[in-house]
Amino acid sequence: MSEYQYYEFLAVDRPLDDRQLAEVRSLSTRARITPTSFVNEYHWGNFRGDPNRMMERFYDAHLYLANWGTQRIMLRLPRGLLDIDIARDYCVGDQVIAWTTNEYLVLDLTSEDEAGDFDPDAVAPMSAIVGVRAELAAGDLRPLYLAWLAGYSAREAGEYAVDHDAEDLEPPVPPGLATLTAAQHALADFLRVDDDLLAIATQTSAPLAETTDVPGELAAWVQDLPVAEKDRLLLRIADDHAAGQAEQQARRAKARALAREKRIDELARDEEAAWSRIDAMIATRKPDQYDAAAALLTDLQALADRDGRRDTFTQRSQALRHTHARKPRLLERLDRAGV
Repeated sequence: MSEYQYYEFLAVDRPLDDRQLAEVRSLSTRARITPTSFVNEYHWGNFRGDPNRMMERFYDAHLYLANWGTQRIMLRLPRGLLDIDIARDYCVGDQVIAWTTNEYLVLDLTSEDEAGDFDPDAVAPMSAIVGVRAELAAGDLRPLYLAWLAGYSAREAGEYAVDHDAEDLEPPVPPGLATLTAAQHALADFLRVDDDLLAIATQTSAPLAETTDVPGELAAWVQDLPVAEKDRLLLRIADDHAAGQAEQQARRAKARALAREKRIDELARDEEAAWSRIDAMIATRKPDQYDAAAALLTDLQALADRDGRRDTFTQRSQALRHTHARKPRLLERLDRAGV
């Protein structure tokens, strides 16, 4: 199979009317279209429609598959059910995107894996995943966190690019990660969430039962507290927050180490291909590609250290420096990376 693409759209809250059906039918003569669904498969050519536009105007959910490794799920909710600022806390690059129209909030969640084997029958279907839409509408943020975790993991493990420290603040960890629903499990599988990273995140996710509260009684209790007691509790909260940040940083460091270990294991399978990628990156003469090359070289250096081949790496990296001695911006990046 040289090419395969699958498009599915679903109208959940209300079916399409006759005018809307005529519009979507004009986009494809081969699609299977009903008032609540649109399904088409392509073995050559491309879909003429714009999935983003179709989600904004007609549908509440969209699933896309391609045999080159792209898996995409889009969800649309009325704007009052999920705040855009909350959704954006969980956005990651091109993997997790959120935007609004006049009436709706749209989530776009994507996973890429060019190296994986493609089997459309092994991918979770729309019917298994779409339940997370109702969960998000009810205030359950676990689907968003799973999407963030998948995007963060993909970026850390698979992209040699500039440092993203400014974007690396972890969003709030929602309760209940240890007890995902069936739809959330299907979403995690669809987005290829790393099991090890999910297990790490689960350690700081409170059980759902511990999140219940009675706001009215709590407000009355706080109002009746003496000022000195309130000050003491505020200081305790501040201390707990600092401790929580330290724990979060430790967890993120562990996740980074795990992601790097996986990258290095992958490099060990075809080290020569990595050196070829570095040559191609440098040949572009683009600053961001210089950064990417330096990041990849640091992993190759770590691989050499692990395998006791540091001398060989040093000789090769010095030869690379000699070849590109007239590229000061590249050499600056290599110096900063310690290569």
